[in-house]
Amino acid sequence: MEYLLALVDLENALLVALIFVPLERLFPARPDQRTFRRSWLNDIVYFLLNRVPIGIGMLLLAVLGSLLGSAFIPVEFRAAVAAQPFWLQVVVLLLFADFGFYVVHRLFHTIPALWRFHAIHHSIEELDWLAAHRVHPIDQIVTKGATLVPIFALGFSGSAMAAFFLLYQWHSLILHANVRIGFGALHWVVASPCFHHWHHADHPEAWNKNFSGQFPVWDIIFGTAHMRRDSLPTRYGIEEPVPGTYGRQLLYPFQSRADAAPQN
Repeated sequence: MEYLLALVDLENALLVALIFVPLERLFPARPDQRTFRRSWLNDIVYFLLNRVPIGIGMLLLAVLGSLLGSAFIPVEFRAAVAAQPFWLQVVVLLLFADFGFYVVHRLFHTIPALWRFHAIHHSIEELDWLAAHRVHPIDQIVTKGATLVPIFALGFSGSAMAAFFLLYQWHSLILHANVRIGFGALHWVVASPCFHHWHHADHPEAWNKNFSGQFPVWDIIFGTAHMRRDSLPTRYGIEEPVPGTYGRQLLYPFQSRADAAPQN
């Protein structure tokens, strides 16, 4: 069974690569960045291995949300939520989930104990679609929990949640991809690669900016938007030294100094 799961994950990686590698060659944000850039092999390991702990965490959170919903939210209310038009449920899910993501994401940049987990993701020095997968499992589980528990508790339909997760996952890949793709007038409405690349920038003026995952509106409302369309960062990553391999990166948050301050 483990062999079959690993094979499926590898096939998924190849499928995503067949889509994004050509896009990054045709519309590169940084034309000089190689396809097999620094640390690409480490991030493949993240793609293949992170699914197990994160998948278990997501399942437990979904069960917790469903139990809380059954215990504390009237059946009639949950039924009314699930009965809403499919498109409306998806829109509400995207907005609701992104607000929760904004809040928790900002906490991961503010609280030193949480930053040590999130620093793994920000240690990326060359962004592409694969870089989206370099996330510490605890970081991912806690961040997703802010979304999963409420939406399962409220009783959104299975089809709406499936559409939400699909849109969320593919948008995350686009945000990290090495592509110069803008959204025109929607740049202020939907997060673009440029918007998120500035979140990863090793530029002091961009530190602690652009926390939203889907909609910049939350950053605009709370004064954390760094809306650049004229240029991309020249540097990514953090000054804090982070180990370069999967296993050591998983252990890093537990070994880091307790007073380590968030950088960006």
